Amino acid sequence: MAPTDRPRPGLTRRALATGLALGPLVPVRSFAQGGGTAAGGMAGGMGSVNLAMVGEPQSLDPMASTADLVATIMQHVFEPLYTFDASWAVQPMLAAALPTISPDGKTYTIALREGVPLHNGRALDSEDVVASLKRWMEMTPRGKGIAAGLTSLSAKGPHAVEIVLKAVNPALLAHLALPSGFAAIMAREAIASPLTEFVGTGPYRFKERRPDQFVVLTRHDSYAARSEAPSGYAGRRTAAIPELRFIPVPNANTRVEGVVAGQYHFADQLPVESNGRIAKASGAKPVLTMPFGFPYLVLNTRQGPCADLTVRQALQMALSDTELLMAAFGEEKFFEATGSHFPKGSPFHSTAGTQAYDRGDDKGAKALLAEARYDGTPIRILNSKQYDFHNRIALVMAEELRAAGFKVTLDVVDWATLVSRRGDPALWDVYVTHSAFLPEPMLTPPQLGDGAPGWWDTPAKKAALSAFNAETDPGKRGALWGPVQEVIYREVPYIRVGNFAALSGLSGKLKGFAPMPWPAFWNVEAA
Repeated sequence: MAPTDRPRPGLTRRALATGLALGPLVPVRSFAQGGGTAAGGMAGGMGSVNLAMVGEPQSLDPMASTADLVATIMQHVFEPLYTFDASWAVQPMLAAALPTISPDGKTYTIALREGVPLHNGRALDSEDVVASLKRWMEMTPRGKGIAAGLTSLSAKGPHAVEIVLKAVNPALLAHLALPSGFAAIMAREAIASPLTEFVGTGPYRFKERRPDQFVVLTRHDSYAARSEAPSGYAGRRTAAIPELRFIPVPNANTRVEGVVAGQYHFADQLPVESNGRIAKASGAKPVLTMPFGFPYLVLNTRQGPCADLTVRQALQMALSDTELLMAAFGEEKFFEATGSHFPKGSPFHSTAGTQAYDRGDDKGAKALLAEARYDGTPIRILNSKQYDFHNRIALVMAEELRAAGFKVTLDVVDWATLVSRRGDPALWDVYVTHSAFLPEPMLTPPQLGDGAPGWWDTPAKKAALSAFNAETDPGKRGALWGPVQEVIYREVPYIRVGNFAALSGLSGKLKGFAPMPWPAFWNVEAA
């Protein structure tokens, strides 16, 4: 999944987690649960907290933008039918429970929680949900994708919704749960384009926006929390802090110095180089979210030397993924060299195929090249300096491949040119990109789908993915990811280099904050 128009993702926090079907997004290995003025200080007591964000949100409409900044703010106001727990399993939020799914896997009946008050005082009902989902399907990239496979969406009485699909789509609930461009449930009478009223069910309600100054949310005193213990984004949400002030602070150094000085209670998307500065501060601490994203290398399976499977296997064997990550991110605390595509705790965690990860085996790679009768045709590595860590990975990769007997050329271009060239199999053999970490396998990287650059299309891929995507039972589906991962390592359509972390800064006065990819401030207390 390709990054688009983001600030340097190896160095700043959420430079990639948007545009699911468009280009990249996260998970944290686990989630811990647990007053100021807009301009500065913590004057006025702790009834309000100052949260320094990367910039001004494009919109406060969670369907009008896939930017994660919008999602971070508005997930406090709007809630989805389903969300993710600490292990990235789908759990109900506004839905009463997981859906009832028909034997053919195409009909989902979703019972709604009853007596959930909207911010305007009225109780949520199925007509609100249907109107909201229809808007989501009309406006957002993921929603449009779901709509293309939809037979019908309808209310079944005041407290149930039915979704009928044309074909089985076991990723449906993950689409409904993701905060980015999310399927926010809102009061039907407030639905408009553009939104002028933000009427949801969340623990906070919209109060005020002053462009380039702040967005203020206040506690929803009638909020109906779930009864389950907090876990990730799931379970009970408590608005312990009366007021949240999201303040746009575009300059990263200003965010760093502000959280160190106590001007901000939280500072998002910080350069990893500031970790030491924050760690030494008396009133703040650095917070790492791991994994946040992953760099990966796409191989051209259609044309050129990498069209040969054995050459691709030799290339994979030659690489030391740990060295690539070290070159990209500098310190081990900012990355994780792991061959598992999903972390421990995820339903999709598997070690299948990972014996091929991080080999750095020159001799083994040379033997495979001899077996493939590699003729010395250069491997053309396409990358962009626009993303610093892409370029650092490419430089080290080139040296490792040369040591294993490959000839290599580096084609360094701007990102827009790379995006254009990667669509032509005659112009590259490997390109460097990255994705945010997403908890559903079929959302990223796009090479798992059809037609993405690299053009991976084999019987083994089809067989493994067909079995995986035919299973709608979440409890059974997780185990079917292992065979897919095994095929990826065997056929090498792409090489997932590892995981990298994101850095934020947190005041010591905030208690219970969980390092999540879209940071949330329910269940957080201000001391």
